[in-house]
Amino acid sequence: MSFEFQIIAQQGGARAGLLKTPHYQVQTPAFMPVGTQGTVKAMSPEELKEIGYELILANAYHLYLRPGSRLIAQLGGLHKFINWERAILTDSGGFQVYSLAELRKLSDEGVEFQSHIDGSKHFFSPEKVMEIQQELGADLIMPLDDCPPYPADEARLRDSVRRTVEWAKRSKEAKARPDQVLFAIIQGGMDLELRRECFEQLYQIGFSGYALGGLAVGEEREIRQEVVWEMCEFLPQELPRYLMGVGPLEECLEAIRAGIDLFDCVLPTRNARNGQLFTSQGTLSIKKAEFARDPNPPDPECDCYVCQNYSRAYLRHLYVSGEILGIRLNTWHNLYYFKRFFTQVRQAILSGGFEEFYRSWKNKFKEREDA
Repeated sequence: MSFEFQIIAQQGGARAGLLKTPHYQVQTPAFMPVGTQGTVKAMSPEELKEIGYELILANAYHLYLRPGSRLIAQLGGLHKFINWERAILTDSGGFQVYSLAELRKLSDEGVEFQSHIDGSKHFFSPEKVMEIQQELGADLIMPLDDCPPYPADEARLRDSVRRTVEWAKRSKEAKARPDQVLFAIIQGGMDLELRRECFEQLYQIGFSGYALGGLAVGEEREIRQEVVWEMCEFLPQELPRYLMGVGPLEECLEAIRAGIDLFDCVLPTRNARNGQLFTSQGTLSIKKAEFARDPNPPDPECDCYVCQNYSRAYLRHLYVSGEILGIRLNTWHNLYYFKRFFTQVRQAILSGGFEEFYRSWKNKFKEREDA
């Protein structure tokens, strides 16, 4: 199956599409569970498929360091290595390197950094990152980018844009596998003019999709949403749009309304490990003593495996006892909740009822904030 993106229905900016990748066809809007090291924490690939996920994210930086992208290639590539025959997107590791501010040295050639595992020194150039992702064999791949901190002055943001565009160009030139699809990452901080300049330069090079990077790094939500809305006015209608690292469903809904197609975030899995469940009544902290004798399911309106079979009392018992099963069940529920939300959004767009759906959920989110 070759790469193709088709918009099936649209209401305002919101789009329902089909993203055909070499391994699988993804229905959009879509949320990608984060499987940084080749695994979505606490879940098996079979369970993810049972929930209905068609696309997951893995990380080139982490897999390069351990177990090694070359070893994965020798074992048949990432799909075979993790037993996932559906679509995979690999992030370049640019954000991970950005987060290692004390352990890295940035130049126009690339990034020298120390491993967070053993302190060993490594160098990522755009070409090296392409080589790693080609060894992994993901369907959708990302170029190395320069993710600036927030806040950053104009000089630093301009450097980031210049470097990101140059690295994207070098990445495209280094891409060798025709069965992989290269997106570009748009930087520019919260400066809308720089964001537009970055996109325009990337568009001249030409990519199969465009991602908004450098967000969810400490800025206020309203500022982030403004960037998303403004950029969707410029991004090509015919190509997929990816908002990197943003996961709160109220933000995802706003971004879908603006025209975003793909999302990823650790929110549902990380919060599950910390005992927080997402429900139709709002977030629920399962560790609280008030649930010790509660026979009800986590979410009475949810039909997931967990809500059909287990009580809040049992999930609390597992959490306070430190049992692994508690983390697994919490994660299952949260991932199901996110998948069901995105499925409902898509159905609303297809049926012509997106605006009604949007207003209904907007009211729910506001009620929870006011509570």
